[in-house]
Order: sequence, then C-alpha cells, then structure tokens
Amino acid sequence: MRVTIKSINDVALIELEGSLDGKTAPEVQRQVLPSAEGQNKVILDMTGVDYVSSAGVRILLLLYRQLKAKGGKIAVVGMSEEIKDVMSNTGLINFFLIADTLDAGVAALG
Repeated sequence: MRVTIKSINDVALIELEGSLDGKTAPEVQRQVLPSAEGQNKVILDMTGVDYVSSAGVRILLLLYRQLKAKGGKIAVVGMSEEIKDVMSNTGLINFFLIADTLDAGVAALG
C-alpha cells in the first residue's frame, strides 16, 4: 500500500494505492490519522485501491470519526464498484461525501 499526502489549498489530499487490508491497515493508520489531524476538509483518493477488507473499513471509520469530532468533512473519490458495494453493505457509505473525480470531491467539500 502506497500512501501519498498532499495539500490543495485548505484541503488535505490522501491518495491510497494498493490493497487496504489487515496487512497494510496498521501502516496506513499510522500515516493517515496524524496527517488528517488539524484538518477540516479531507479528500481520500481511492482510485488506486483494488481491495478493502474489514480492517480497511475500520481505518475509514476512524478517519471519519476523527474529522466528525471537529466538525470536519471527508470526501472519498475514485471508489471502484466493488468497494462501493462493501461500503454500502456496511452502511458506511452514508458517512462520506462520494465523488467520482478529484475536482468533484473538492466541490463537494465546498
């Protein structure tokens, strides 16, 4: 799993590439949660993510809770249909702003 963290104006952009599973989740958590600290707007770009396990869903939930506690918002872009299905089945898809592109994600965050 490759994690790239950037900033676009006042938005933190977190790009993930690879599988988000039990093996990679601890490292993703170690990198992503601190980078989102102090942020009110985060875009999670999952265009390069091919698989999300329950451990990966847990990371997404932790990120959501961290931002929600501060009144922040998170947009998820580039989810594959399979990942959208996982998120829908768990009910977590309703916690996030969902967009197909980075520009749409930025617009969704306002």
